[in-house]
Amino acid sequence: MSAIGRSVSTSKGGQTKALILETALKMFRDRGYEATTMRAIAKKARVSLGNAYYYFPSKELLIQAFYHRTHEEHLAVSVPALEKELSLKARLLEVMHLKITTLEPYHEFAGALFKTAANPESALNPFAASSDAVRQASIQLFEDVVVKSKARIPEDLRCELPYLLWLYHMGIILFWIHDSSRNRARTYRLIDHSVDLVDRLISLASNPLMRPVRKKALHLMDELREAFPDELENAEPAVEGR
Repeated sequence: MSAIGRSVSTSKGGQTKALILETALKMFRDRGYEATTMRAIAKKARVSLGNAYYYFPSKELLIQAFYHRTHEEHLAVSVPALEKELSLKARLLEVMHLKITTLEPYHEFAGALFKTAANPESALNPFAASSDAVRQASIQLFEDVVVKSKARIPEDLRCELPYLLWLYHMGIILFWIHDSSRNRARTYRLIDHSVDLVDRLISLASNPLMRPVRKKALHLMDELREAFPDELENAEPAVEGR
């Protein structure tokens, strides 16, 4: 069974699966995640309960399907955009802008989902083991941002940077969820200023004179992995001898 629900091979099956997901997302937004049952979702979508469970054996898999969808939508527009950029700053700026652009249709739902997903014990938490597949795919995108740029980054920092950038992008998403400004202007402004700062910090950390400070900061990442082994077990380990 797929982590995001049973895959389908027919167009009719795909339409049914999409209908169940769309119905669930709307009901989660309107009623809240906890108050919405699979039976209610099936009834609203006008499919049998067995059919709903066939495609999504649990409510959690509906949310994982949502995470997967938003990542795929982000990836689809990011890959061609990155082909036009070489500098790390421009690549990161492009990916972050596109992340918010592709998420925007789900802003209202994201606010409702946050109430449940923010719980560290929730299977819907982006840091949870159940979210690992989408999390790793997202980190891979940030790895492409880094390694295919023209930036010269020390190997020890380069290995950690994709995960650090993923954490940064999660912080931006959290800000976006709470952003009520017109067209999320404050979020885009935050991205513009913070990407510039991140780029400067990476350049500074790449300076050979900053190696002792960089080494200490990267060892802090190792300690975080020890504190949260389930969430970070698949993150790339630090380079030995840094």
